Amino acid sequence: MNQSIIGSETMVVSPHYLATAAGARVLSEGGNAFDAAIAISSTLAVVYPHMTGLGGDSFWLTYHHTDGQVRGYNASGRSSYHAHIGQFAGMNAIPNRGIKSAITVPGMVDGWSAIHNEYGKTAWNELLTPAIHYAENGFPITYNQYEHSAQHQSMLSAVSETSSIYLPNGQALPSGQSFKQTDLARTLQRIAMHGRDEFYKGETGQEIVRFMEAHDGLLSMYDFVDHTGEWVQPITGSYRDYQLYQMPPNSQGFSGIMTLQTLENFNLSDSIDPNSYEYYHLCVESLKLSFLDRNKYLTDPTFSSVPLDRLLSKEYAAQLAQKINLNYAHQQDTISLGQDTAYAAVVDRDGNAVSFIQSLYFEFGSGVVAGNTGVLLQNRGSFFSLDPTHINRLVPHKRTFHTLMPAMACRDGKPAILYGTQGGEGQPQTQTALFTRMVDYGMDPQTAINEPRWVWGRTWGEPTLELKIESRVSDDIISKLNAAGHLVNVVQPFDGIMGHAQAIMKDNYGFWQGGADPRSNGSAIGW
Repeated sequence: MNQSIIGSETMVVSPHYLATAAGARVLSEGGNAFDAAIAISSTLAVVYPHMTGLGGDSFWLTYHHTDGQVRGYNASGRSSYHAHIGQFAGMNAIPNRGIKSAITVPGMVDGWSAIHNEYGKTAWNELLTPAIHYAENGFPITYNQYEHSAQHQSMLSAVSETSSIYLPNGQALPSGQSFKQTDLARTLQRIAMHGRDEFYKGETGQEIVRFMEAHDGLLSMYDFVDHTGEWVQPITGSYRDYQLYQMPPNSQGFSGIMTLQTLENFNLSDSIDPNSYEYYHLCVESLKLSFLDRNKYLTDPTFSSVPLDRLLSKEYAAQLAQKINLNYAHQQDTISLGQDTAYAAVVDRDGNAVSFIQSLYFEFGSGVVAGNTGVLLQNRGSFFSLDPTHINRLVPHKRTFHTLMPAMACRDGKPAILYGTQGGEGQPQTQTALFTRMVDYGMDPQTAINEPRWVWGRTWGEPTLELKIESRVSDDIISKLNAAGHLVNVVQPFDGIMGHAQAIMKDNYGFWQGGADPRSNGSAIGW
């Protein structure tokens, strides 16, 4: 595998090469990191349709060189004012697919507008030009998109507006063929011309709501008109000499900080080899402990407080570390989370930095394209609980427990590492692997991404709590993990279940290094 791309001033990484190129083009034409991030995000919404889209959510961590602060923007949507447990009477859970799973307002277009209004330099309509081009004129389907389309053919065929786009002639289009989305192109053109409000108050929002009402959906025009994201203060922690930044709840970001601060109690670099049983075991056990608190507390903090002061304290991390037995695996339950997501990051020559992530929740989200908009609606709201005593219970106008968690780490007050991944339950796990490999073991971003990975939990709706681990891990390590009580399932060498990770790091010489996951169709561009 190649080493990281190195740039002296700028770096762009994303899980699709066309989106990376769109961001790099904006930078080369005088735009800043925020402009580039919007171009990347909107392009991903077109060329990575199985992973993200206008009908989904996003989270943003930003750093602007003039104010010297890391800020967050929560562009996730709330449940409809009509959404309550009674709407699903007789059901054990909200459906994962279909119109009844599309119960939260898409937040992503609002996120683009907020970032642009706050920090943008390039004209709004110019930033959407690459996305419009690829929607209108087409782009070559990747094998990744074909594979997911073929796998979910039955689900995609359930709604005619969806199947006409993703299953023309009743079949998934093969990789390499041009994929056009003319309805989506027209929607993007309207947004480019009229701005954010076109999606929430204009023709696009009205058509989405018309379709929802015609098919007994819950989202109303008032839900769209009333929607707004919000600027938030990131949560913080530290690891070695890095300051850690994550999005606050309703994001699961605090689990990433908790895990690293627990691992900080172990001397990884001096006494534990990165290719050893001890490394994998410690990482997995630290993550399990953070998941216990995540599952107990995480929801919309407007409805229930999350005790972050305690969870993110060094004292609590030390207590968690003491619970880890180097010879035995804790047995505990967890939850099943979707994993269709796209993470990307940008830094520019002025020192501005953006770490962001966006998603439809499951692959292709709800599976519902709303009318003639070309917009595939997310199914994020299907994760709400119908148990009235549950911390994440469904109530009107509420944000759900959210897996999205872009990360940033600073040294001496300035961005040093931007990192994140697709993968639902796997996001804090892969982030932990990337960060410890870069910080404790001195790996460049691409090497850290290329190294074998694991994911623990009940992902993809599977019935068992497996520790999935890539076959590139040695038989000796796998044998020891099994002996310790981990239920190990050995998967393919670069298995897609491990997510699509990207990372940017400032090296000891002051250069930016970037890496993109070989499991994705991504790339890194820097100069």
